[in-house]
Amino acid sequence: MIVFGGGNSITLFRVAGIRIAVDWSWFLFLFIVIVWLSGFYGDILDDHGSTQAYLLALASAVGFFGSILLHEMGHAFAARRNGIGIRTIRLWLFGGVAEMDQESQSPGTEFKVAIAGPVVTLLIAVILCVIGIQAAGTDSFRDALEMRITADTTGPITMVAWLAAVNILVLGFNLLPAFPMDGGRIVRSIAWKITGKRSAATRFAAGLGRIFGFLFIALGIVWAVNGNVFSGLWLAMIGFLVNSSARAASRSTVSEKLEGVTVAEVMDTEPVAIPAEIDCARALEEYFLRFGWSWFPVIDRDGAFIGMAVRDQIEAVPEVERDATPVITLVERDPGFSVSSRAGLDSLLGNPQLRRFGALMVTDEQGLLTGVVTVEQLGRALQA
Repeated sequence: MIVFGGGNSITLFRVAGIRIAVDWSWFLFLFIVIVWLSGFYGDILDDHGSTQAYLLALASAVGFFGSILLHEMGHAFAARRNGIGIRTIRLWLFGGVAEMDQESQSPGTEFKVAIAGPVVTLLIAVILCVIGIQAAGTDSFRDALEMRITADTTGPITMVAWLAAVNILVLGFNLLPAFPMDGGRIVRSIAWKITGKRSAATRFAAGLGRIFGFLFIALGIVWAVNGNVFSGLWLAMIGFLVNSSARAASRSTVSEKLEGVTVAEVMDTEPVAIPAEIDCARALEEYFLRFGWSWFPVIDRDGAFIGMAVRDQIEAVPEVERDATPVITLVERDPGFSVSSRAGLDSLLGNPQLRRFGALMVTDEQGLLTGVVTVEQLGRALQA
């Protein structure tokens, strides 16, 4: 799943600069999984309370943790490849979320980011099934995959089958067209592509999300009444969360009011930029000291945007070395520093680089610097 924004959680570690964190509810979830699986493996091994059953349950919980994390990493790396910052992946009671710094700027980007997680989960399921079939044979592994106590498999292969089954379930559940789940975001990207309007696509996907939310709640209640209390309450709570998120997404937002307004309509078409070939001494004297700004865009000989030069980093170069140090060696590069002139103004909302610099560089299809859009210009557009 993907969300926009963030929340409080406990940091576990970092992967490629991405913070991996857990909510307190995740520990409760792991405890429930371990207790339940200990009984399941005890039935399979016909040895309740054994050390092996407990170790298999613990390993299964860790494997499930890894599967969900890899799913969210798929979203994260796809987002980064498309210029969207992902700083945190958070695991909680109902799975995991990759917290995006900003919304997708196009339906194509939305689709790529949304589909990446399910693709990773599909690969995990396929790999686990191949391992299980090779080790136990098709019939025995199928029995284990269906969680039959009579399955003729060893404990470790039964664990592989359980993880495969769980990933298949996660894949199917995430692909349901219920916004804001992955399937709902895929539907939104398709509707966005067809209509050309993000807000209309969001309302359509959110409507489907609300329908599925009510179905989850109803099915969960039926399960609970028929004796499957834990699974029923779990599904009902997921339905409530999906319904609430979809309802919030369907409401009129600031981004909807900005829809149709492009960056090109409000940008400054005469940005001041530093040529990449000059040295730090000239950059300080002719740009930073002259204009008094804390940053400047840097361009190559053809006018293509390269990155940002920050005054603090230029001044950190020893004075005796500034004449021999090209500005290009100190340029910060990040896809998030620039935006297409054809992008909608609503796509800038929440952009972390816009918050940092107070502006974003505007480029054309060839990557040439054509303008700059500032927070002030965005504010005036909102007032209008």
